[in-house]
Amino acid sequence: MRRASIRRTCAALAAVTSLALAATACGGTTKDDVNKDSGRAASPAGKADPNAETKKGLTVGFLPKQVNNPYFTTADKGGEKAVKELGSSYKEVGPSSATDTAGQVSYVNTLTQQQVDAMAVSAQDPGALCTALKQAMSSGIKVVTYDSDTKPDCRHAFVSQASAEDLGRTEVQLLAEQIGYKGEIAILSAAQTATNQNTWIGYMKEELKDPKYKDVKLVRIAYGNDDAQQSFQQTQGLLQEYPNLKGIISPTTVGIKAAAQYLSGSKYKGKVKLTGLGTPDDMRKYVKNGTVDAFELWDPAKLGELAARTAVALSSGQITGREGETFTAGDMGSYTIGKDGVINLGRPTVFDAENIDRFDF
Repeated sequence: MRRASIRRTCAALAAVTSLALAATACGGTTKDDVNKDSGRAASPAGKADPNAETKKGLTVGFLPKQVNNPYFTTADKGGEKAVKELGSSYKEVGPSSATDTAGQVSYVNTLTQQQVDAMAVSAQDPGALCTALKQAMSSGIKVVTYDSDTKPDCRHAFVSQASAEDLGRTEVQLLAEQIGYKGEIAILSAAQTATNQNTWIGYMKEELKDPKYKDVKLVRIAYGNDDAQQSFQQTQGLLQEYPNLKGIISPTTVGIKAAAQYLSGSKYKGKVKLTGLGTPDDMRKYVKNGTVDAFELWDPAKLGELAARTAVALSSGQITGREGETFTAGDMGSYTIGKDGVINLGRPTVFDAENIDRFDF
């Protein structure tokens, strides 16, 4: 009862709105921005007890960037399944637009006022949610970010899709192989403020510095704001502006699908290579009709599941978010918390014509 009273008191102070966010199955800021502003995860309270009993009857709230986005629907269903298996209650709230910054902040405040035990949040922007998330933590709520991070001191742990470096570098490697390591390329991103997008793009640029890419030139980074129509138009614009373009990387599920849709109905089909991050269900027909050779992603349902299991482990006192702590995430196995409270789901999966029919998400 005392905890609920503390939450209500803090929630009353939580009528704060922050500045602008943006994005969706891929949103935020650069890794340099995050590291510059904060060096470590939120200070854990108490000591972890890996043998502590898993608490039941908790309420875990999920807040994706956009509730009607197929990617987050899949991820959050994975989270819901895990929460229920662990004997707790699941709820989802969130904006219908991937660029509704104020809306996402207000939903954090809503979850705080509803006194959830933990929340899993995919941040549209690394800084805009911080005030609200810190208020949630001061109310005793465990905060996990997934898919797209905020600043490390504004949450207890971040469940990352895979190593940001792996994702950025492998997308360049995939495209370079497809274009024979020669020609102009472009990147079709989500929003300019998207945390994970910009982090991955940073590693793409680092990868391109390798001498083996000396004949590959990045000519432009375009932004489709994870909107299908805008991404379609940006793809069209790139090809009009750069008629010699050989390939496009789109590290966003909305963007790569829209780009594939444009390419498949144009004279560029099969000539301009496209890769990035997409779901098998979205990309299957474009792989089979020759528009796309290969792309990659993690399993979003597993990402949501790991976020849920991390939230419950935090609420149960099995972990606090400190580097080096380990916990068992059910059938997913054991995970170790890395620097700044980051937990990596695993390496991305490459999908092509040979394996795409084995996946359904």
